[in-house]
Amino acid sequence: MQSSFAGKRKDAPSSMLNEMERIASRMRTIIVSMPPEDLLGYIYYQSVRLAGVKNEGSAEDEDSDGSIGEIDDFQFLLEYVHAVLASDDAPDAVNFDEEKVSELFELSRKLRQEAMFYAMASSANTTHHEFGPDTADLEFHAKSSWVVLRGNRYQVLESEFYRFVLAPHDDILREVYGVGAAEIAAGIQDITNANRTGQADAVAKIGEQFEAAKKYALEKGKALEEVMGDWAAENSDEIEAARSAVEDLLHGGIANVSRHTDLPNKLLEDLAYERGEDKEFFADGEFSGTPYRTLPARKKPLVKLGTDYFAVDLCLFRDAGYRALLFNMLERRPDYKEPFKERQKIMSEGAFPEILSSQLPGATVFREVYYKDPVTRQWVENDTLILLDDVLYLVEAKAGAAATIASPALDFKRHAQSIKDLVLKAYKQCERFSNYLNSADQVPLYNRVNDDYQEIGRIRRSDYRVMIPIGLTVESFCPFSTYCKDLPAINPLLQKHGFISMSIDDLFVIKRILPTAGAFAHYMEVRQAVAAMKHAHLFDELDHLGAYISRNRFDMDIAQQLAESSNAKLVIWDRMGDVIDRYFEGENWEANPIPKQEFPEELLKLLKALDETRSPGWLFVDSLVRNYGEHGRRDIAKWLSEAGKTLDEKTERYFALDNDGELLFIWMQSSKIATNWQKINDQATASALYAKLPAAGLFIEVGNRGSYVKAEYFGINPPDKKTADNEHIYAEAERIAQRMKEANAPHSPDKPNLPAGRKIGRNDPCPCGSGNKYKKCHGR
Repeated sequence: MQSSFAGKRKDAPSSMLNEMERIASRMRTIIVSMPPEDLLGYIYYQSVRLAGVKNEGSAEDEDSDGSIGEIDDFQFLLEYVHAVLASDDAPDAVNFDEEKVSELFELSRKLRQEAMFYAMASSANTTHHEFGPDTADLEFHAKSSWVVLRGNRYQVLESEFYRFVLAPHDDILREVYGVGAAEIAAGIQDITNANRTGQADAVAKIGEQFEAAKKYALEKGKALEEVMGDWAAENSDEIEAARSAVEDLLHGGIANVSRHTDLPNKLLEDLAYERGEDKEFFADGEFSGTPYRTLPARKKPLVKLGTDYFAVDLCLFRDAGYRALLFNMLERRPDYKEPFKERQKIMSEGAFPEILSSQLPGATVFREVYYKDPVTRQWVENDTLILLDDVLYLVEAKAGAAATIASPALDFKRHAQSIKDLVLKAYKQCERFSNYLNSADQVPLYNRVNDDYQEIGRIRRSDYRVMIPIGLTVESFCPFSTYCKDLPAINPLLQKHGFISMSIDDLFVIKRILPTAGAFAHYMEVRQAVAAMKHAHLFDELDHLGAYISRNRFDMDIAQQLAESSNAKLVIWDRMGDVIDRYFEGENWEANPIPKQEFPEELLKLLKALDETRSPGWLFVDSLVRNYGEHGRRDIAKWLSEAGKTLDEKTERYFALDNDGELLFIWMQSSKIATNWQKINDQATASALYAKLPAAGLFIEVGNRGSYVKAEYFGINPPDKKTADNEHIYAEAERIAQRMKEANAPHSPDKPNLPAGRKIGRNDPCPCGSGNKYKKCHGR
């Protein structure tokens, strides 16, 4: 019985493959028999109709997996329309048949479903070992993503992405195509805009013409039918606009890039198939016509219909357009290949600090850093080292293809090698630098100048509280970028620093959502903590970002989930990026409120002061403040506000709070008095001695009307033992203990160090300075 089951499981992929080939062949027959423009118009109309139904439903319906699945079905079908148009000559006679289109929709759904079943069955039976015991799991993700993952970027940011990645080749693009990076980027944005809002614009345009004609009839005092001929003769431009709108609405015109962009024909020609040009996708052999062959749109995302060029499948246009453009540029200018590689390298290595310049104010940036590997004693190089306060970002950029052409079903070894080149090589380079940094108290850094190595600086590992190694790719290749952390070869560097894989696409989103250095650094700390957790999966960077916006320290939530279930082998958080998605929706998306964590106004004022002061250690205390949850943030804001109101009378106030065993001591004083650092340090040290917790200090100088003139971090280092020099600090710690004992007594006459009239709430920080909540300290 067991043997029979094993045999069936082994045979299952073969029968699934046969079924996929049968379905694909039937789809090809139907598609080639249809007028392509009418077929596209029908598919686009049905997709818009689905969106309209979804928008009329409840919020729960809007987020349902069913709606997303239907959208994916439309996308999958469009890929096959493109594939057939690229593979088959136009027949002499075509006829639109709605019944056959209905059959086509059903066949497409079945083929997509069968392809997913094949991914499961064939991966379970894999004979590959490229990734050790995780190979089967990763092979499944590779095959399933190959089939269903498309266009995983925000359409509204296409221009920004293309303008940046094409800028290094602007002069060559102008020579070859007559337009540069900016013009091409604008043209591609026009294509995506036509697809995104084209049908809605067409409906609006037709409605405008109808209303104008009605008004004309009213002015003439005649029926609409009587005056339409006259109105049309007098408004030929409007009639042409209405005709174009009808084309967009019903005949696939929104995909006509010749009409919707100013891109030159020469460029469009390089990105497009002629009818019947592709001879590989439906060629005889294994996987013929199935999703596991390389779809023609992965190589050329456009197709020529008549004299115009169409972006039938916009998502693969976005995924493949960049590489197709560069490939054809080099085909026309083969002499440019070596300069191309160098410029591409400079672009990718400089992307992180350039795109995130607002998030890295005043950072020291080293590029092409050389050093002697302490193991091999050979000179080696790392791409980009960024030092900002006590945070170190180490970025290894990879400009290679993200496994976009080699099908994992046809050539898993090649597909796997692409992943290794993108992830493991970057990881190994980061690991090598981390080991070098850890090899001595202080290590030198060098630049290479004409085969000579010149020292450019020295750094100490001990100066950096946070060290974040990053592998950066030009294009996203999720989910591998997040799943690869489970590979046996990838572990936290120096057993502490998780490795993060990101793309340039991700950076353009992050810079909008996290506009300050403090917000970005804190996100990267949390992101790194999740990256160091095996078997904790979020799909892509946008899911991580959405989880951070919604849950803040979501790493702690995941750690708790893993800890609470001893049998849990995998924790998956899904759809966390929805909060980010919604921001980029709509025609006027830039007017949407930016997704953000909520902070009371007083805390926003504090974070702004830290960002403006930027004294050493500011990112550390900024991180401590951001670590607090909703209630903790309200508590701090309340204490800051109430203490600040009394500074005209008492000129200086202090309090301390505990968050997960770390004490934050805050000293506030009026800008009207001189700063007495001896007094501040003594009081902070006494509080830390009493609380018996690791502690950090925050000094806030308050100006007119409660403004924060500056906010800066200061260290607190409690002594190990009492001496003649520090006995006054121990005495103060004892006084704190006594005051708290008296404050806890039923009839204590003493009042804590709070603004007058302030009653201590049970959830307030205890005024003893311990940092614990009052109910868990002296309120018991």
